[in-house]
Amino acid sequence: MSDMQDYNSSLGDAATSRKFETFSYLPALSIESTRAQIQYIVDKGWNPSIEHTEPSHATGNYWYMWKLPMFGETNVDAILAELEACHKAHPENHVRLLGLDNFAQCAGASMVVFRGTSV
Repeated sequence: MSDMQDYNSSLGDAATSRKFETFSYLPALSIESTRAQIQYIVDKGWNPSIEHTEPSHATGNYWYMWKLPMFGETNVDAILAELEACHKAHPENHVRLLGLDNFAQCAGASMVVFRGTSV
């Protein structure tokens, strides 16, 4: 077990040390990898939804919704543009993308795309 990596977390460093969602344990996704994840959400027929919150509140259950979910949106570029618009409007907040599954009535995917800054 000595090959296991310990992920140090600190209450005082919410922006860089805390882990959110599956991909936060990996290096930051490239734009190509992000596009591939968005394409996966679209291919599954899930509805993209964008949320944001301050790093100090990121462990809570409530994140602010960015507009309404993008029901039926299949254009990856349009989804990326909305993610970037949310990040531009709230540059210090974490921004995440969810894939809402109508059938299961839950989020089938959830990933932090932009990490905010600690205040």
